[in-house]
Amino acid sequence: MNVVGLRSPQQLSFTTSRSECPYCLKTLQWKDIIPILSFTLLKGKCRYCGVRISSLYPIMEIITGMLFVYCYIIIGIQFELFLALALVSMFVIVLVSDITYMIIPNKVLLFFLPIFVVFRIIDPLTPWWDTITGGVAGILIPMSIIIVSKGGMGGGDMKLFGLIGIVLGFKKLCFCFFLSCVIGAIIGIFLIALKLGRRNQPIPFAPYIIAASLITYFYGDSLILWYSNFYHIPFN
Repeated sequence: MNVVGLRSPQQLSFTTSRSECPYCLKTLQWKDIIPILSFTLLKGKCRYCGVRISSLYPIMEIITGMLFVYCYIIIGIQFELFLALALVSMFVIVLVSDITYMIIPNKVLLFFLPIFVVFRIIDPLTPWWDTITGGVAGILIPMSIIIVSKGGMGGGDMKLFGLIGIVLGFKKLCFCFFLSCVIGAIIGIFLIALKLGRRNQPIPFAPYIIAASLITYFYGDSLILWYSNFYHIPFN
């Protein structure tokens, strides 16, 4: 997933070419690419040229493993588990790509689109058309933001929300969009306060979308119920 996220925006093959060190271009052996373990044994450096390996690799490997295990703990062995694993897989690829290049590759989204559609056909939401309204809302809500703000959100974010809407449905998609904006605002203010960022500085928004999506996917019903009761909003 690290490889796909790093190579896809650069139009590089990740299906035929072997993994290599980006500095010395030496082809890596199997013992160099064991998740987490190779990075630890090599002390974070390339075996061949000694240049430090990006910490992005072990961090994303750890996050992916933890999320996969968490999906199993929460969902158990049932059909929805495979949808959750596919969703996490897409999120990891998108996260790597957006953090590195501030790009969400279309080919990644197009790959997962039919997967999510098929999953929701086999295991539909209630009502079944919630998948359709969620996907449409996932496109239209960010699109309205892009039009009004004249580019305040990227097209990749809009397409990502469209896929998320297919999985979550309309109500959870709306909550996810709201939550991603809240998370983004809080972290943005925090970074400005620490002078690690500045106003009007472009930042990758996918990490906030992904965080909000995972929270909504696992705990959306409970959070929406709490929110509606707290503010006396009839969501049903």
